[in-house]
Amino acid sequence: MDSEFLEIKSKDDEVCKLGECGGSVTSILKYLLESKLVDKVLTIGKYDDIYDGVPVLIENPKDVNKTAGSLHCAPTMIGDLVSKFLNDFKVGVVVKPCDSMALNELEKRKRFDRDNLYIIGLNCGGTLMPHPAQKMFELFYDVNPEDILKEEIDKGQIIIELKDGTEKGVKIDDLEDKGWGRRENCQRCEIMIPRNTDLVCGNWGADDGWTFVEIITEKGKELIQAGIKAGVIESKSPKQEQIEKRAKLEKIMINLMKKFETKHLETEYPSLEEWDKYWNRCIECYGCRDVCPICWCRECEIEKLNKENHSKSPDPLTFQGVKLSHMSYSCINCGQCDDVCPMEIPLSKLFYKLQKKYRKKTGYNAGFGEELPPLYSPEME
Repeated sequence: MDSEFLEIKSKDDEVCKLGECGGSVTSILKYLLESKLVDKVLTIGKYDDIYDGVPVLIENPKDVNKTAGSLHCAPTMIGDLVSKFLNDFKVGVVVKPCDSMALNELEKRKRFDRDNLYIIGLNCGGTLMPHPAQKMFELFYDVNPEDILKEEIDKGQIIIELKDGTEKGVKIDDLEDKGWGRRENCQRCEIMIPRNTDLVCGNWGADDGWTFVEIITEKGKELIQAGIKAGVIESKSPKQEQIEKRAKLEKIMINLMKKFETKHLETEYPSLEEWDKYWNRCIECYGCRDVCPICWCRECEIEKLNKENHSKSPDPLTFQGVKLSHMSYSCINCGQCDDVCPMEIPLSKLFYKLQKKYRKKTGYNAGFGEELPPLYSPEME
C-alpha cells in the first residue's frame, strides 16, 4: 500500500504526561496487550537512569507506562532478542532504523515468523554512548548529569531538560566537530525514518502534543484504526506543510549523514598498515560475533575451524576474514561490534564499507526488501 499520514495522541492523560509527543506509542503498546493482539511487548526502558536504557519485555499492560518517553542511550539488540527468544510468541516491538534493518535481514533467513510481529518504527536522529554522554553534558552544558530529567535530539540540537524545568541545547554540529555527540555509526546512518515497519512514529512535523505517524502496511493501518475505534488514541490529518516539514528534516539529516560517511569511510578510513595493527590487537574474544544481529549460523564456522585445528584459535585475520565473508554484504551499520570491542577496533567501518561496495555492484541494500543477498547460500547453516 502507499504510505498514509496521520497525527495521533493518547486519550489517557497520564500517558500523555509520561510519554513523548502525545504518548501515542505507549498507548498503542498497551492496546496491543489489552486486546490480546500480542502476548508480549518488547521495547526500551530505564534501568537506573536516562543513561541506562535496557530492553524490556512486558506482558502486563499496566507495566507499559514505565517505559514511556525516549531514551537515546540505548542498546541495539532488538533483532537478536526476537530471533533467539521470542519465536513462539506474538510480539509488539518498538524499533530504531538499525533494529528494523536487522529484523528484515533475519526475517529473510527464516529466523522468525513476521506474521507474529507488530513492528512500530521510531524516527531516529542518532543514539549516544552512556558514559561519553554524561561527560559531554558536564563539559558543554555545564550541568551535573544527575540533574538531567530527559534529553532529546531535535531541530539540529541535543536538548536536555533539568530538574528545575529549564532546558539547554547545543548544536549537534558543534558537538561532533569536537569529537562528541552521537555514536559514529549514527552519524553516518542513511536511514532516519524506518519504512520497513508497519508504521513509523515521531515528532518531526507534528503539532505540539501529537505524534506524526506514517502508516506503511495494511497491518499498521488496521492497528491504528482499531486503536481509534477503541478510544485509546485520537487522530487528525496533518496539513501539507507539516508533511513537507517532516520531509525537509529528513533531508537535512541525510545531508549531514553524507558528510560523515565521506569522513569515516574515505578521508579518515584506516590504511592497510593501520588495519594490520588493529588485527594484531584482536584477542579473539568473540564479542563482535556474539553481539552482531546478522551473525546467525547455527554452528559457527569459526568454531568449526577451531575444532579442525584441535581447539587452536585461528589467527585474527582469519577470524575476521570468515566473519567478513559471511556477513559484510548484510551489514546494517548498527555499530554493536565497535561498542563491545575491548581493543577498540573500528570493525563497523570495514564491514559497512564492504556492504556499500557490494550494494554498488549488486544493487542489494541490506535491511530492505524480500530478496536474500546474491551470494547468499543456505548451505551456510
